[in-house]
Amino acid sequence: MDVKGKKIFVGLSGGVDSAVTAALLKEAGAKVTGVFIKGWYPPGMPCTWSADRRDAMHVAARLHIPFETLDASEEYKKGVIDYLLREYKAGRTPNPDVMCNREVKFGAFFTYAMNEGADAVATGHYARTEEGKLFRGVDESKDQSYFLWAVPRAALQKTLFPLGGIQKDVTRNLAKKFNLPNATKRDSQGICFLGSISVEDFLQNEFGSERGIAVDETGIEIGSHSGALVHTLGERIALTSAKPGPWYVVKKDIQQNVLIVSRTPLTASPKEKIPLTQINWLSEPRDGESLTGQYRYHGPKITGKVSEDKAAFLPYPFLNEPIAEGQSLVMYRGEELIGGGIIS
Repeated sequence: MDVKGKKIFVGLSGGVDSAVTAALLKEAGAKVTGVFIKGWYPPGMPCTWSADRRDAMHVAARLHIPFETLDASEEYKKGVIDYLLREYKAGRTPNPDVMCNREVKFGAFFTYAMNEGADAVATGHYARTEEGKLFRGVDESKDQSYFLWAVPRAALQKTLFPLGGIQKDVTRNLAKKFNLPNATKRDSQGICFLGSISVEDFLQNEFGSERGIAVDETGIEIGSHSGALVHTLGERIALTSAKPGPWYVVKKDIQQNVLIVSRTPLTASPKEKIPLTQINWLSEPRDGESLTGQYRYHGPKITGKVSEDKAAFLPYPFLNEPIAEGQSLVMYRGEELIGGGIIS
């Protein structure tokens, strides 16, 4: 898209990536508006949103662009928080960043921008769009396309990712070139809606810290843990009062608050079919075509094809690694992300 003269709303998070995104678009002649998206934050827990908003405001002031705040707390709570808690209660492994993108950044924010007359929206994601199609970011170590599989196709057609074609170190250098006030700010390591709060701390705050026992596969008690709900299958876990590990979660009894652990990682029988739900196709799969599947962020890449009913991924050779129910499996045609779904 030729952005000169176009009205573009940029999601300003307070971080370096979104700040450089806004700077690049303004330099290219776009009429940029910075928007800070206020989410839902756990009551009584430390949160950096006010500081992040202040940083975003300073960036907008430096760039001399309008600044707005969008209250998306309702969408965050319903589409991300409630989903996260529901999945953990069911013993599944959710991916809140995927839902944050679908429900908030390319849901509430996109709708708001379009209603305000924007020609497009932009974010600091490391991914690329070309003619409405989604591709991996050039910086493989930072590529965030995996988290964007559930974004509606219509939204992607009016979305810009200016950082998708550059390396992260270039972004840092650009932040200094533009003299941005947050040029040296560290990258956030938290999940989309939690910031610096760890998922385990958040879950313990919501569910309570109810210690339970951990037993080995023969039923012998090994030690104790902080709560079966906050741990996921396959996770390497630090147990209390246990013999030296490593220990891995291989089974969960949520009702009894018991974890079954093993010294060896979770193994699985060969899988010839990975069923998917909530599938979103950004580009229609071709009959029998070979695709690349990815079932964890920066996880292994597997080869396979889509089943005839388009409701499953068929890996070949069969997949011998354990996969977590509730996680996302994303499918690529070369560098193009054509769709994804939730492993069921």
